[in-house]
Amino acid sequence: MVAAVGSAAPAIVRPADPAHGDYQLNGVLGLAKQLGRPPRELAEPVAAELRKHPAIAEATVAGPGFINMRIAPAFVSELLVAVAKDSTRDGVPEVASPLKVVVDFSSPNIAKEMHVGHIRSTVLGDALSRVLAFVGHKVTRDNHLGDWGTQFGMLIVGMRRHGSQAALAEHPVQELERVYKLTSAEAKENPAVADEARAELAKLQKGDPENRRLWESFVKSTRVELDAIYERLGGVQFDLWRGESAYEEMLPGVVERLLKEGIARVDQDAVCVFFEDDPELGKSETPFIIQKKDGAFLYGTTDIATVLWRRDELGTERALYIVGKPQSLHFKQLFATVRKLGVTMQLEHIGFGSILGSDGKLLRTRGGATVRLADLLDEAEERAAALMREEGIELEPALVRSIAVGAVKYADLSQNRNSDYRFDWGKLISLKGNSGPYLQYANARVRAIFRKGEVDPSAELHAISEHGGALDLAHEAELLLSKRLLAFADVVHLVAETSQPHLLCEHLFSLARDFSGFYEQCPVLKAEGAARRTRLLLCWLTTRQLARGLGLLGIAAPERM
Repeated sequence: MVAAVGSAAPAIVRPADPAHGDYQLNGVLGLAKQLGRPPRELAEPVAAELRKHPAIAEATVAGPGFINMRIAPAFVSELLVAVAKDSTRDGVPEVASPLKVVVDFSSPNIAKEMHVGHIRSTVLGDALSRVLAFVGHKVTRDNHLGDWGTQFGMLIVGMRRHGSQAALAEHPVQELERVYKLTSAEAKENPAVADEARAELAKLQKGDPENRRLWESFVKSTRVELDAIYERLGGVQFDLWRGESAYEEMLPGVVERLLKEGIARVDQDAVCVFFEDDPELGKSETPFIIQKKDGAFLYGTTDIATVLWRRDELGTERALYIVGKPQSLHFKQLFATVRKLGVTMQLEHIGFGSILGSDGKLLRTRGGATVRLADLLDEAEERAAALMREEGIELEPALVRSIAVGAVKYADLSQNRNSDYRFDWGKLISLKGNSGPYLQYANARVRAIFRKGEVDPSAELHAISEHGGALDLAHEAELLLSKRLLAFADVVHLVAETSQPHLLCEHLFSLARDFSGFYEQCPVLKAEGAARRTRLLLCWLTTRQLARGLGLLGIAAPERM
């Protein structure tokens, strides 16, 4: 009987409908099934015991045996005061067992401009890195650049034949793209050009000094523009910029080891890994190609080397790959392959959907070209400035830029990352609805209360402590807002565990709405005594949490708008 009881793990969840309570306990259902007893018969005495706890104001049995619970206002008050005193973490505890985590994100190609397709990987990776670090993990942000491959032979030839040093200095990536397209077109028409490019690539791979110098100049020039884009995106940062080239010397050894251990085999002159013994991958006849028949290595080879390097050199325990969902099979095969090599680290493909235009197709320019990320940010700034003018709000250009970038980021992060979403400027740049500017404006409005009342928040917290550390949560709107504030810690940890930042967006939007309802129903500056102290503290915790949450998403939280 003890074993049966112990195997029924109770689950405490937040009900979808707040009318059902603050929490719901459903573990009795599984236990009743094991014991062959009616669920409600078991649930009633459990609810009775829960009602004896000072933290529980109400515990009732509903449906087939769910127990709905409401938290006592006095207990909410106690927790909220503790959060108020925790100005550095807002009540979010650090994990008990921190891990060494690598977040692999953004990963643009050298000599190519970043386009709208890079936005999801970049902002998702940045937000997840911030959240993971905040909850206590040791995070390494790695920008795994596409800086090696056949295109560099074409670029070396192209720069010698068609390149302009002046253009390269002024607009490096545009010049490199122009040269590449021109030379690539020539190579299709003239086999001699293609042969010359292959020869120059071979020289580069063997360490030819001149070709190495040219390649390094391509990387350096591209980094200048990449750094500018990352700065525009709110200062996205990386701890490592280890591109594919960093693993080049490891690749022959990777192939040799896979063959030696029988993990890979030669098939039609190519070296491949097959997965006949894998319940999922075995259904597909697509092998994981490690080396082509001409001897060339592939992304898979580099990715295996990268996993091994991260394990051996960084001691990585968990690695997140922020890459679009179309690469799902690649990562399943990669993870299965390195498992065969004895890799035990937690490997996760954090896939995401596509950004669509109003027509439901991939977002493109009117001419059908891929949208440049720089152009997207330019338009966001223009639209943000226009919105501020319409609202009669005068802001410094730097603040307009932070609103524009926050709008673009929030539009992406507020979506379930597994889904495609339509890019809608009308909803994105708006002070209404679930948008970045709305949350920034909500935060600024709360801050304005303290300026208007000439109130020092720290003094109010001290006043609460002086009066016994209790809040006067008499109004339902005060209690609702308080409970929302206390949910923050759970949400942040859930994002860290599931890599779903839209959950944090949903929390912040709900917090802003709950505050709006509270502010309409509960006068703050005109209140007196305990009510005034309580309401000012709720205001202070709201702006603090909005700013903290937006910061974890990589979005600025202006104090004035």
